[in-house]
Amino acid sequence: CYRDSEMVVWFANGKSLIDFVRPVLLFALPLVLAVAGLSLFLSPWALKQSAEYANRLEARSDVSRISSGVFRESKNADRVFFVESVDLQSNKIENVFVQSVQHQKLGVIVAEKGFQETKENGDKFIVLQNGRRYEGTPGQADYRIVDFERYAMRIENKANQSGTPSAKTMSPQAIFKEPTPERFAELHWRIGLPVSVLILSLLAIPLSYVNPRAGRSANLILAILIYMTYSNLMSIAQAWVAQGKLSPLIGLWPVHALMALILLLMFYRRLGKGKKWAFSLPSLRAKAV
Repeated sequence: CYRDSEMVVWFANGKSLIDFVRPVLLFALPLVLAVAGLSLFLSPWALKQSAEYANRLEARSDVSRISSGVFRESKNADRVFFVESVDLQSNKIENVFVQSVQHQKLGVIVAEKGFQETKENGDKFIVLQNGRRYEGTPGQADYRIVDFERYAMRIENKANQSGTPSAKTMSPQAIFKEPTPERFAELHWRIGLPVSVLILSLLAIPLSYVNPRAGRSANLILAILIYMTYSNLMSIAQAWVAQGKLSPLIGLWPVHALMALILLLMFYRRLGKGKKWAFSLPSLRAKAV
């Protein structure tokens, strides 16, 4: 009944739920602006930087990935390297062990030293010096042993995957320059986040009304259901835009319009109850006298 008496005092002073809108907006607008900045600019920039860094790591040569005293597998998973010492500045290695599989035959190479060499056409090789190669089929005794002074292995560099950028990493300006349904769906999602924050903040006003007969948990459950429905409808609309089932000009706005309509209906319902509270005050005062 404590919340009930608060409502009586609130309406007795000539206030209504509409008077909550201004302080709630003052509190919510900075959050809306922060979410808009994060979703439209900061988050795509951070994802882009992360993707570029991951591509640079994947594009590194096998020599640059080698650490002294540690077994390392090549990016193509067809070689295993072990070196005793590494000079990263000159890309020189010493006491090298390499295991590889070629044409279903196991090859093992041991060498005293090696280095990385780049040809004029851009091809990169690991050149091993003063070593021995063992080649054969596991389980059979027909192994071939070859001593060498110089042995070159070509490094299969993985191309930098900077082709088509992901829609999540693109700025709004880049999306408008090269529009696709998937990118427009991402843009609608980013714009929809601050819009949803604003609508949900205003929804908190009518949902804060507590009916003592219904209990205090009813509005909390209703708020959770509204949020889950809102979020799922936004995800569905975004998927439809990306798949071409919904026009990019429409986007997620029908979902926001639906929630705005629910907001207005809840305000109308709560304001009607407020009027009842106000009308009942004279009778309460008469009873008190």
